[in-house]
Amino acid sequence: MRPNFWQQYTLEELTTAEWEALCDGCGACCLEKFLDDPDEPYTVEYTDVACKLLDCETGYCSNYANRHQYVPECVSLTPAKLPDMMWLPENCAYKRLYLGQDLPKWHLLLTNDIEATKQGMRQAGVGVAGRCVSETWVNEDDLEERIIQWVHA
Repeated sequence: MRPNFWQQYTLEELTTAEWEALCDGCGACCLEKFLDDPDEPYTVEYTDVACKLLDCETGYCSNYANRHQYVPECVSLTPAKLPDMMWLPENCAYKRLYLGQDLPKWHLLLTNDIEATKQGMRQAGVGVAGRCVSETWVNEDDLEERIIQWVHA
């Protein structure tokens, strides 16, 4: 990857590896959510219910490479889709860079230390690891009862 690529290039100019490296692994995009008003992309309520492929202990997808085979509705994030995805959490590097903001200070691309990043994420209250349940265990009719306040768009 190119040094400081997130500062030197537009999102459209990133290589696949650079694009993937932007993800902080918080897992919030994998939570079930309610978009209250389709015309207002910032109006979102997250639940603690995660996609069936998300490992709720680690917060990482258990089959990222093949996720669309098992979850066809899984969104592939691209620079072109970002304007319609402002429901992403405020810590999301993709959203932050799109909005002209810096990466969070705990981001792995800045710390180069996975443990420091994990600690920084915990201190910032970011990440779904240990805080969510799989959709396989929750009735869809009960989703509204599972709305959480710890993910902020």
